[in-house]
Amino acid sequence: MIFHPIHHTFAPHVDAAYAWAALRLLFKPWKWQKGKETDELRAALTRHFQADSILFASGREALLALLQTMNVGKGDEVVIQSFTCLVVPNAIAASGATPIYADIDPETLNLTPETVERVISNRTKAVICQHTFGIPADTERLRDLCDQYELPIIEDCAHIIPDTEGPKEIGKYGDYLILSFGRDKAISGITGGALVIKNVACHGEPVEPSRGAILRRAQDDTYPFSHVRILRLLLYPILYFIARPFYSLGIGKILLWLAAKAGLLVPIVTKKEKEGQMDTTLHAIPNACAALALTQFRKLQQINDHRRMLTKFYLQACKDREWRVLDGITEDLPIQKFPLFPSPTESPLPAGEGQGERLASRIRTLLKRRNIHISDGWTGCTICPPSAEGMATSILSLPTHPTMSLVQAHTIIDTIAKCQR
Repeated sequence: MIFHPIHHTFAPHVDAAYAWAALRLLFKPWKWQKGKETDELRAALTRHFQADSILFASGREALLALLQTMNVGKGDEVVIQSFTCLVVPNAIAASGATPIYADIDPETLNLTPETVERVISNRTKAVICQHTFGIPADTERLRDLCDQYELPIIEDCAHIIPDTEGPKEIGKYGDYLILSFGRDKAISGITGGALVIKNVACHGEPVEPSRGAILRRAQDDTYPFSHVRILRLLLYPILYFIARPFYSLGIGKILLWLAAKAGLLVPIVTKKEKEGQMDTTLHAIPNACAALALTQFRKLQQINDHRRMLTKFYLQACKDREWRVLDGITEDLPIQKFPLFPSPTESPLPAGEGQGERLASRIRTLLKRRNIHISDGWTGCTICPPSAEGMATSILSLPTHPTMSLVQAHTIIDTIAKCQR
């Protein structure tokens, strides 16, 4: 049994400095809703991407705001990939449109021009291109395809924000970028999101300047979170930082259970969202959350370099053990999670259909008994195509977040190797 849990979801960005920053903000309620940090975050994003940036309370709200300003509605379709978080199709449905699911490339877990073209119709209004786990999608070829059909590309960058070292292709060909500052995303403000309006030609014409003005008005018309909700958000990193070291003793688990029962924690995905619904009210990012996200954004290079270090380690470890890895992963990528496929040839389970899924499930269960928690909520979130579904349930997602150490990464690899014997 490992004393300190290895995890995906136990406040993965929260170290002592993050918890201390949240604690300081907790005692400054006058900075919770509005403050200079919101403007500073917006300005920092604008400089970074050399494009106008609009802030919202989440990435899903940023997407909904964009679709609304694009006049996407009833009878329209938006193409997304089948391996994605449920909040993406929820936002499309909230706009009145219908999400259309395209299959994924098994080597990148992303859309391809071929899978997208199969589902384009005269009702298609946009294509959302996701960079799954930080693996870049083929946006250059998707750009060519979308230009043929005069469709805008929306890049979902929730899992990766490029730094000075890249990946250079992310944000280069899309018309819009959606960022998320959720708890386990590229950077974290506990909550928050942004829409970046790129001056990229959509079927030969620049993005309309008026759309930026409309989106800025939408940002100005957002509703603030209540002080109670912001209090609950700020308690999240503090409670998890306290509970995490004692989780294996049961004390931390009880503390978090009591906090949830008392309503002190805000769920990442609400019950309503799990049922496929999304509130159409747009909210402002709380200034307190913008302050946390800004601190992380200023450390983006450090955070990404840490992810690159773990990506490089996992790649070499898989190569040494002859485990399958995706061709789309290179050691220079700041992967948000490292997708590993356990080898059925080393499995103690009988051969047969679904062996990869059964092996992955068995390994997750065995790891959990050792206080290694790699279930990340993505395993069962695919929508329809069989290839996406089979791959999604066979993946072991290995952590690369800022509080994940190289020693812990060694422990995970060694434990997985033992589980396959």
